[in-house]
Amino acid sequence: MISNVAPNSADLPIDPDFDDEIVTDFAPAGTDLSPITLELSPAVCGQRLDKVVASMVPQFSRSRIQLWFEGGHVKVDGKPARGKDTAYGDETVTIEPQAAPEDTAYTPEPIELDIVHEDDDILVINKPAGLVVHPGAGNWSGTMLNGLLHRWPQLANVPRAGIVHRLDKDTSGLMVVGKTLAAQTDLVRQLQARTVKREYLALVWGTPHLSATIDSPMGRHPRERVKMAVSTSLNAKPAITHYERLASGALDRRPVSLVQCRLETGRTHQIRVHMQSIGFGLVGDAVYGKTHLAPAFHRQALHARRLGLTHPSTGEHCEWVIPLAADFAELLESAGIEQPEAV
Repeated sequence: MISNVAPNSADLPIDPDFDDEIVTDFAPAGTDLSPITLELSPAVCGQRLDKVVASMVPQFSRSRIQLWFEGGHVKVDGKPARGKDTAYGDETVTIEPQAAPEDTAYTPEPIELDIVHEDDDILVINKPAGLVVHPGAGNWSGTMLNGLLHRWPQLANVPRAGIVHRLDKDTSGLMVVGKTLAAQTDLVRQLQARTVKREYLALVWGTPHLSATIDSPMGRHPRERVKMAVSTSLNAKPAITHYERLASGALDRRPVSLVQCRLETGRTHQIRVHMQSIGFGLVGDAVYGKTHLAPAFHRQALHARRLGLTHPSTGEHCEWVIPLAADFAELLESAGIEQPEAV
């Protein structure tokens, strides 16, 4: 029998390099922090103690082991030791591993979440500006992930507590979460297949064309590694943004435009970088915009207002549209622009 049915997205392999906003770096199980006892052999005689210990417990980084030495958590024959001490090869070393911030990042916390939709398989959340999606350097607590684990403890059994894609901390709007491993996997593969509809509203400086497609690969900024940039590097990844100008107004006598952006790919900071690359940076964008214009708004004026996808369990097409965040709505009013109707 020959079938012409399109392959199910859940049957496609996960490609971790496909899209920067898709969360495929699923976290492994927690590290064992039980006390460790090491019996040194004559073979290590004359070596620095910290190097000997690091070679015997490779599951921990050298910098972390050094902190344990400094904190008195590494002992030789029952006495606190220093990393620079010399090993003689007949000692007993005991280590009391200490948790690093990332080890306790998956702690449930009572964080208020605006739930737009919930069923047995998925959650759709209206993320406010200022909320970090999941723990990372500098933000090991107080994230959406911590809030998910508090409200739905069963999500501890799903990688990243079911999160499948990211929004920047200061971007507001819709996100979907898989409540089961099967749902999460299906959603990730839908994102990879570019069948998830993600539509954003952005307020930009200037007056761009009525509509256009920005097809410009992106990669790390060559000098400022915390930023992204349009790039011709061989390591750059495809990035495609479709935009349409909906209305125009003015802030501080400078022209601004409300644009609707539809993502075909989802690179980190894609809309912010793409709009800046054609000369129309986002209002309030302190990272990619012009410094003297940053005070016009306290965050980048970007809101994920529409999300459409195929339900992982029922196969039905689902779509959600939400109003602008209150601060964004006030910004539009200041610019003399009416909020667009949800259609």
